[in-house]
Amino acid sequence: MSGSSAQDVVQARDVSGGIHFHGGPDRPNPTPTPRQLPADVRGFVNRRDELQQLDAALAGEDPNPSADAVAGTAAATSAAVVVIAGTAGAGKTSLALHWAHQARHRFPDGQLYVNLRGYDPGRPVTAQEALHRFLTSLGVSARSVPHDPDAAAALYRSLLAERRVLVVLDNAASVHQVRPLLPGSAGSLVLVTSRSRLSGLAVRDGARRLTLRTLPEAEAVALLRAVTAGHRPQDDPAELAELARLCARLPLALRIAAERAASLPHMGLDELIDDLRDESALWDALSVGDDEDADSVRTVFAWSYRALPDQVARLFRLLGLHPGPDFGLHAAAALAHLTPVRTRQLLDSLVGAHLVEQSAPDRYQFHDLLRAYATDQAQQQETPAQRQDALRRVLDFYLHTADAAQQWLRPAEARLPLNPAPGGVRPTAFADYNAAVDWAERERGSLLQAVHAATAAGEDRRAWQLAAVLWNAQAPSAPGADWPVAGRLGLAAAERLADDTARALLLTDLGMAHTRVNSLDDSLECHRAALVLWRELGDRLDEAHSLNLLGLVHLHRRQLEDAAGYFEQALAGFRQLGEAHWEATTLSNLASTHYRAGRLPQAETTVGQALTAHRALKNERGAGNALRLLSDVRREGGDPAGALASAHAALDIALNLRDHRLEGFWLITLGDAQRSDGQPADALDSYQRAAVLHRRLGDRSREALAWHGTGETYRDLDRTSEAAAFLRRAATTQHELGDPWHEALALDALAATVLTDDPQAARRHWTEALALLDGYGDPRAITARQRIARRLQAD
Repeated sequence: MSGSSAQDVVQARDVSGGIHFHGGPDRPNPTPTPRQLPADVRGFVNRRDELQQLDAALAGEDPNPSADAVAGTAAATSAAVVVIAGTAGAGKTSLALHWAHQARHRFPDGQLYVNLRGYDPGRPVTAQEALHRFLTSLGVSARSVPHDPDAAAALYRSLLAERRVLVVLDNAASVHQVRPLLPGSAGSLVLVTSRSRLSGLAVRDGARRLTLRTLPEAEAVALLRAVTAGHRPQDDPAELAELARLCARLPLALRIAAERAASLPHMGLDELIDDLRDESALWDALSVGDDEDADSVRTVFAWSYRALPDQVARLFRLLGLHPGPDFGLHAAAALAHLTPVRTRQLLDSLVGAHLVEQSAPDRYQFHDLLRAYATDQAQQQETPAQRQDALRRVLDFYLHTADAAQQWLRPAEARLPLNPAPGGVRPTAFADYNAAVDWAERERGSLLQAVHAATAAGEDRRAWQLAAVLWNAQAPSAPGADWPVAGRLGLAAAERLADDTARALLLTDLGMAHTRVNSLDDSLECHRAALVLWRELGDRLDEAHSLNLLGLVHLHRRQLEDAAGYFEQALAGFRQLGEAHWEATTLSNLASTHYRAGRLPQAETTVGQALTAHRALKNERGAGNALRLLSDVRREGGDPAGALASAHAALDIALNLRDHRLEGFWLITLGDAQRSDGQPADALDSYQRAAVLHRRLGDRSREALAWHGTGETYRDLDRTSEAAAFLRRAATTQHELGDPWHEALALDALAATVLTDDPQAARRHWTEALALLDGYGDPRAITARQRIARRLQAD
């Protein structure tokens, strides 16, 4: 479980609109340039007409417009969209990637790529998942990606506005997968591949459709020659044409057949053709014949598969049991119960046969059709016990490797007691933090799918353990919406096992996950249920964790008395147990509660204790957060120089940690201190930097806090029109976000700004602010209400 701190209170939000800053230096756009295209296809031949049509689309021409495309030509101000449609195995991805590599210089702002896996045997990639990948590649921190799909899509469109980006959406099954991923302005181009026509994109989004048919005979023969060149003597053109016909002239089947022919240079092509005809006859007997192209592809798969040596063939079909469509060497070794060295040799054979694709060093993936075929072969040729053993091995590999990653990713968290890894399972070890992060990012999809696979197989113990370990082994880039599905599966598994410890652990993790996405009612329910269980189990440490986490939920809601009560109970528990790390974390949370309530002496004492403890523990992040809070306390206490020193020290820590989220937040604190110290130009610069960072991170709430600080600074400079614009924008945003406290503060400042020029508007703003503050009973809120009420009475 995690003992969270108050520095993470504000959730990520969407970006909308913008205000120009004045008084600060212009800064370059910090958005990175993604280069995500997979490698170009080796030995690509032909498709000249289709490549010319794609060139024409880029130039804004359409030599062969469809009726749908004509109906949808209202997209002149939006990104161009081209759908490459065609049957399975027709080479849609190869064409898209080959053209994308040729045209990438036309898109200087980057190229984005995602395989949506719309036709994969497993779960397809959702638009929200794809948006998370794209936004993080565009510089948005994972924790700042909006969890609302519409907000995430709006942020994506904002980041791509006025940029020239190529977006490749591979293997889309539906319009719903695609539409949220379309840029909102002209200049970019979206290339979609699909087995479906996706007509809705043409009608509504002005998409052009390029239908990819089977290769003409001459081009199919040219592809066979390109793959076998240098491996075989010149084959008879008529026999090559017959081989192409048996492959239905589909590029995927042609490449597999050509790879087999290349591996047998001394066997006549006529013999290979006879073998393929025999396999085709077998498929004719077994299939219903509804789809001639599909039957031809399956025939080639079977022909190539049956030619594999026994160990290679068994690895191929066992890989069909892997939870996700891509996998690493060590996961494959666990499935096959072989050493990594031997597994790599067998995988090399599969890559050579074009049955598996190597996507990176020791990293592999299936075409969706081949994965389905491998799964089918495993069902037919492996006994139920053999399939169960293989699945258990790969699940145990992920469980124990995730546990090893947690030691680097979340070292302060208690590790789950696990049985030793069984024989044949060799968990990966990590040399450092970065290696653990890299693995967690690569395996994110497989780890989540492993929980689903364990649940489907009735492996309840593994299901809840995988979910629990995964919570602490998530990569920093993991979206907040990822884990809760796995967490709920784990909780259901724990309930089936009547394991109260597992239930309490999963409830605690789910509570934190709900807080991360601002589902505070759900979070409160989970933490309360977990607290009951921890007390029934007599687990005092986890009871203290639950009390701290309940305090954080109330702090999010600005229910400050309740929050303080929970923090004090948690603090007492951690002290009794000698848990110094969690004691320091809870002290920081309690100090935040005192400060927000306006109890400055208590806040200063408590934050001083927290800072001392964090420094003794060498916890830089915790020390930086304490310094940030100490700066606020000193500023309000009339010590601007001390506030400035603390804010600079906090910001230095954020810069050393290379944490943009903390940097942006603590820049607001620095701006507040600079404004208090009579440095308005420096304050404006800090607020501008904070706003730019938070806009890029997608955090609207903190961006609005930067606008608020800017407005207050302009009011100090008697630049009232600029001050009013920033404060009005801050109030509007806080209203949209449902934050009555900060909306009231912005309206109060706005009223003071416009009072001279528009007394009626000022009175209206103060009246609104007073109503918003009515529900708060802490000293700071009471003082604010009394002050505003006096202003209204005076006017």
